[in-house]
Formats: sequence, C-alpha cells, structure tokens
Amino acid sequence: MAELIVALDYTDAEQALSTARTLQGTPLWMKVGLELFTHEGPAVVQALKHMGFRVMLDLKMFDIPNTVKGGIRSACRLGVDLVTVHTLGGERMIRAAAEAISESAAAGGAAPKLFGITILTSMSQGELPGYTQDLGTFAGDLAVSGKSWGLDGVVCSGHEVRSIKQRCPEILCLTPGIRPSSGTKDDQRRVMTPAEAVQAGSDYLVVGRPITKADSPAEAARAILAEMA
Repeated sequence: MAELIVALDYTDAEQALSTARTLQGTPLWMKVGLELFTHEGPAVVQALKHMGFRVMLDLKMFDIPNTVKGGIRSACRLGVDLVTVHTLGGERMIRAAAEAISESAAAGGAAPKLFGITILTSMSQGELPGYTQDLGTFAGDLAVSGKSWGLDGVVCSGHEVRSIKQRCPEILCLTPGIRPSSGTKDDQRRVMTPAEAVQAGSDYLVVGRPITKADSPAEAARAILAEMA
C-alpha cells in the first residue's frame, strides 16, 4: 500500500505544526524541506516526531562526499525516517551517505531510508542544462546506478515509475508532483493524480498545497487517501 507524505511548505514552525496537529490520527508522513528547516532548524523535526509522525527530511544534499556524510550523520541524530540526496552527486557521495546511515544503525541510532533525487518534477523536456535526451530514460539510469550505490529509493515523476520499476524492481519510488483529480498543477510540470501514481507503482506520494492550503487539511488528506485506495 502506497503511503502519503504531506509537504509542510511553510516558513515558520507555528504554521507547520498547526497544520500537523489537524492531521494527527491520519496515517501520514510529514515532509520538512529547505524553507522550513532553514528558518526553524532541528526543533521543528523534533516537534513532529514528538507528535508521532514519521518525518522525511528533504534537504536534497549535493556536495562533496565528506560533507554529505556529515549532513546525513546529523540527520540520523535527529531521528528522521527518510532523507534525500541528489543522485547526480555520484557514486562516492551516495556511498558516503549510506555509510553514515549504516554507522548510525550499528551504534543503535536511527537508520533513515536514503532516497536520491533523479530529475525535479518542476523540469520538463529540454530544461535540464546541457541535456537534450529523454528525461525519463535519464531518471531510470540514475535510479539503477543509485540503487547499486546504496540508495533505498528514488524521487521521481510518476511518469517514470513504471519504467524504473521494470529496470530495477527492488527500488522504492517516491513521487512528488501529485495533484488530486480536481486540482491544478501550480508550478509542477510532470504531474499525476494519486490514483494514477499508485497504479504506476509509486510507493510514496508527496502532496503539499492541495492539503496544506485546503479549508480542512484533514478532509483533503482523507480524500487523497481515498483516491490512492
């Protein structure tokens, strides 16, 4: 069964945690991204964990291997459940990230799932600098390589999930750019409905504004869960 992750795309913790409180008791993850984490720091992650949520820390780390390893080590100390890096960082960077998680687990600490960003869902064909070939094929290449380097899964468009799973059945796929059938695309380009993404084989779906900007976030989340089912 695919799982739903709510993107808390806020600047301050007060708004983020207020929304999270309305969603307690619903089977959800929470995603903390760059904007919220940069403004509020680790405290917002700790608050969400205290509320009982599983947390995806989506910082899309992309740096030299030693720096990324240190960043992942800090994420493990926070107790997050899933953390992201850019697959374009390459083999040595991803292996360093995976090593940090293994070391944390060996010491009795958290062992979050390690996911690699393939191609951002805000990008469409022809927008990746220096690359004019099919984006779906490139995302698949990154997924296959990333799995062999230590990734648990990849972040990819729902349009790429089926082909990625065919090439690498054991990899998990996390799909942003999800919009309910009655919603709008916003700034996302390669989007799918919840039902379409689940049918394609997505393991995790990330939804932000359709839930967080709804009059009733809880009702919106339940509607999306119903679409997923």
